[in-house]
Amino acid sequence: MAGKNFLKILIMGLPGSGKTTLAADLQYFLNQNYKTYWLNADKVREQFNDWDFTEAGRQRQAERMNDLANLHGQYNDIIICDFVCPLQKIRDEFNADYTVFVNTISESRYEDTNKLFETPTKFDFEVKHKNTNYYSRMIYNEIVHKINKKV
Repeated sequence: MAGKNFLKILIMGLPGSGKTTLAADLQYFLNQNYKTYWLNADKVREQFNDWDFTEAGRQRQAERMNDLANLHGQYNDIIICDFVCPLQKIRDEFNADYTVFVNTISESRYEDTNKLFETPTKFDFEVKHKNTNYYSRMIYNEIVHKINKKV
């Protein structure tokens, strides 16, 4: 949260791993105490009509997600961004305050994404099973603790 007044959460992992379901549940819990906005990559791609999944297209999408997070962060306490974010350099540039790696599948149905995806070595929380109710509560507790430490 350094230099800004909101917490940026990245929920990342392979397509089909459960990122969107987890993000929806987490937003539900966070909205009870914090003004929270959720950016879903598929909805953002649809809004901008950008379905380019090359490395350059993925870089552009990450920059767009970051720009939108910063924009919505002016009006919210927490921004949740869920997208594949396949490369470590993209994750580094995105610069999330809290990163969740949804590691519930070993490969997606998209071979190009499987080949490109770099398993992250830096994250705050790893989801290993598709149990969003359990994991969203655990992540919620960690985020509240992180926010309270900053106050």
